[in-house]
Amino acid sequence: MADDAESEQATDAAAAGAADEGQPPAMSKSARKKLLKQERQAAQKAARKAAEKERRRADIERRRREWEEALAAAPSEEARAEMVEARRQTRRERVGRRAEERGARAERLRRAAEGAGQKVVLDLEFGDLMRPNEIHSLTQQIMYCYAVNGRSANPAHLWLTGCNGEMATHLQRIPGYDKWMIEKEAKPYLEAFEDSKENLVYLTADAETVLDDLDMSKIYIIGGLVDRNRWKGITLKKAVDQGIQCAKLPIGNYLKMSSSQVLTVNQVFEIMLKFVETRDWKTSFFHVIPQRKRGEAEAGNDGVDVSMNDDDAAEGAENQGDIAKVFDEEVDDDDVVDEELQEEDTDMAKKKQCIRHENGEAEDVSTRPAEDHSPGAAAETTTPTGGALPQAEQSKESNGADD
Repeated sequence: MADDAESEQATDAAAAGAADEGQPPAMSKSARKKLLKQERQAAQKAARKAAEKERRRADIERRRREWEEALAAAPSEEARAEMVEARRQTRRERVGRRAEERGARAERLRRAAEGAGQKVVLDLEFGDLMRPNEIHSLTQQIMYCYAVNGRSANPAHLWLTGCNGEMATHLQRIPGYDKWMIEKEAKPYLEAFEDSKENLVYLTADAETVLDDLDMSKIYIIGGLVDRNRWKGITLKKAVDQGIQCAKLPIGNYLKMSSSQVLTVNQVFEIMLKFVETRDWKTSFFHVIPQRKRGEAEAGNDGVDVSMNDDDAAEGAENQGDIAKVFDEEVDDDDVVDEELQEEDTDMAKKKQCIRHENGEAEDVSTRPAEDHSPGAAAETTTPTGGALPQAEQSKESNGADD
């Protein structure tokens, strides 16, 4: 330990001397270790992303091949046409169900905004205290909050306040963000709720008051801060300085958390959503906290330690697959065969034209309208039964905090 300290001091002294001579300062030992760790994590993340992309590509190719083999095995052109139409009908039904789900979700969010939902504020005034990667992480967490809120049977009336600068820039990059059914305020929550200051309650793990229940008349604030514990106690200090109430979730009554406890914005928000649904804190905590971190606690044992570290804090928010699922953007089985469907339409049309020519029934080209070979037109080709097929590609909806 002493040797490491002396080595780092020597490096720091060398860095100071290099700076005096106008040379780039040498990196300290701790800085080098931190940089290597960041580079290693970035490489691992890139490798995971590439592996997932390759897996998806291989899956698409497999399903494409299976579809081609199934068509090739059809006993006749009529059978092939029936297969194509059946697949299109399945797609139409799926699109219809999703449209109904989106409508129901919009209605739930509308009712929540009109007073049926618990008001929850995400305080985004800490943008200047976060690094770019932390702002990115918080953006992912906000996406998750909005998505799970839409899926909830009892959604909250969700607010974003103090949304300015880099934080606002990151949010604007989210596809469909402008259409989110959510309150967006550039001004801080004190101004947004200046007539309801007495109802503001800041949720912070450093508070002494334990939250026993959720009060519909209250406006609960979650600090939008990913800081890796650099700014410990900042949300409590902010609430005290502003003269507003503060409280903490009763997680300690059900799980013994270690001093390294970290709950993300989306974890706190989802716990609150689950409590609104169940009115049971234990169920809410166990629903959100990863099972591997609560171990035997689910069986009812007391005194089980649950340690939430930085990796756990980022887990849900960084998982693009989970976010895609809650936004109903998962890969559609029929997406991978759109081109094949269009090719089948074209092949069948050509073969029918050849038969007409062989039978002496060729059309007068001068009187026939020009063909439209665009993808949309191919998808609108008339089926053997005379029904027009809809366009194959359908638009889809884009779609660390203290506790």
